[in-house]
Amino acid sequence: MPKLWAHTVETHRHEVREAIQDTTLALVAEQGLRSVTMSQIAELTGIGRATLYKYYPDVESILGAWHEGQIQSHLQELVEASEGATDPFDRLTAVLNSYALIVHGSQGHRDSELAAVLHGHHESHNHAEQELRRMVRTLLNDAVATGAVRSDVSPDELAEYCLHALSASNRLPSKPSVRRLVEVTIGGLRGAS
Repeated sequence: MPKLWAHTVETHRHEVREAIQDTTLALVAEQGLRSVTMSQIAELTGIGRATLYKYYPDVESILGAWHEGQIQSHLQELVEASEGATDPFDRLTAVLNSYALIVHGSQGHRDSELAAVLHGHHESHNHAEQELRRMVRTLLNDAVATGAVRSDVSPDELAEYCLHALSASNRLPSKPSVRRLVEVTIGGLRGAS
């Protein structure tokens, strides 16, 4: 198959996957997870059911694929935040701010049924959590080495503290309240004065 043709076919497949995922998310938001059918998704996406089943076997698989894309996008966003500064403490602060805003933006995942489906893809979710912890731990190690962060608590424990504290961002009403939570969390990293 010519290279241009292969690229065009893959682009088309990617666009179809995105359309399927977007349609599914809209239907789930409107009707609830258990009310959405593959027939509805096919009809609203403008493709045949047989074509839809070539891409995904069920609604949960569609949502899982969308969630995996979101996870990868969020990890990339955190990497970019980290690369935006040279000072270790500034890098840590940028990542913690970005993480808290990502968590805040996931307020729609509070629906327990939807959350169970999205987080049911344990392998990718666990890998992302491990990658996030590794990133924060590395940034903490660098900040400890410069004296910007307390050294009386291990970076592993500090990473858990940060991620646990900032997980509350999804319950906060506004971005300014999220920023205040990040400031309080960072204050804990500095230790007693």
